[in-house]
Amino acid sequence: MTKTKGSGSMRLRRRHVALAVVLLAAVSSAAAANPRSAELRREAYNAAYNLNYQRAVDLFAEAIAADPNDAASYRGAASVGWLRVLFLRGTVLVEDYLGHLKSTADVKMPPPPPAIDTSFHQDIDRAIALGEQMVDRRYNDAASHYNLGAALGIYASWTGTVEGRIFGAMRLARRAYSESEMALELDPHETAAGLVAGTYRYLVSTLPAAVRLMAYIVGFGGGKEQGIHLIEAAARSNTEIQSEARFALVLIFNRERRYDDALVVIRQLEHAYPQNRLLVLEEASTLLRASRPVEADRVLEEAMARLAHDQRERMRGEQGRWLFKRGVARLRIGRLDGAREDLKAALASPDVPGWVQAHIHVALGQVADLRGERAAAQREYKIALAMAKSSSDDAAERDASKYLARPYKQ
Repeated sequence: MTKTKGSGSMRLRRRHVALAVVLLAAVSSAAAANPRSAELRREAYNAAYNLNYQRAVDLFAEAIAADPNDAASYRGAASVGWLRVLFLRGTVLVEDYLGHLKSTADVKMPPPPPAIDTSFHQDIDRAIALGEQMVDRRYNDAASHYNLGAALGIYASWTGTVEGRIFGAMRLARRAYSESEMALELDPHETAAGLVAGTYRYLVSTLPAAVRLMAYIVGFGGGKEQGIHLIEAAARSNTEIQSEARFALVLIFNRERRYDDALVVIRQLEHAYPQNRLLVLEEASTLLRASRPVEADRVLEEAMARLAHDQRERMRGEQGRWLFKRGVARLRIGRLDGAREDLKAALASPDVPGWVQAHIHVALGQVADLRGERAAAQREYKIALAMAKSSSDDAAERDASKYLARPYKQ
């Protein structure tokens, strides 16, 4: 694998994000299944989206036992394993996926937990095999192509984000896109396939010109507006894929700076999955991007007061992320003492990613500037600049350089 500067996971976050987004699409099925299997699968997704991963794993195992030939249950089991790895690595938030694809070089990544790795490959291999059998038996059936494309899409996501094999992930993603497009040709109303195809169309449209050209050459289609339209249609459908589509839109609307639209969808998801505390963190982060720090501070205060009562496992680096966001909110509303306290506590929290630390130092520099402590501010910006470069974070590097040159002002 190609050697990279900084942590592999950070470079994946900023440079290889396009393939990562596939996680938000196509992990369930509109195909008919054993009623008991389908019921268990719905319960499993509900558990997973409420951050109850072990419960989801157990329910998918029951679903598979109820119908060993239901490809959707194998895909669901694989997708939960994949989400679990991202949770353990601390890379499940929107801001982890707001960068752009700049290279197709492989990235050195830490190995996933062996048990999850083994289970994932067993489940996804079975899902792909069942999908290929469906296509062989019923080639002119849209659902058959969707089932195969959905399984390939999950495998592409794992390959790119967990294993860091970007070229391998692109090959799988191209096959997933091709199968989904075939499903749409056979049935333009196949909403599930529209979610898969729409996600890829949007992703390709956001790539730099050189990479986008390569994507076209190898068989991808683009079209931002068409892609978003397909995903929005899936989000409106009263089907199993509705939540997947909504999660996709949260990321897309944030990327497109459609923050009000993103907040609408986030709150729909919060209502559907009230145990998912990370959705509240997403709401606060989106409010900050929308320049609504007073609302963000209120949301964070209420949520952080409840955190002590949630004894479930935390995402890697999670405590630091909450403190960082509240520190930024307090900074922007002029509560400088509270901001500095939160930001210092965020730095002291365990497992905070290097790119987050870079942004924290920028915010500490801004606090110092607002206090008239220019020398202290410059020290923070210099630390931020070094950390941003080592973690390949363009935004933190840009801000640190800007405020090194001239003081930050509200």
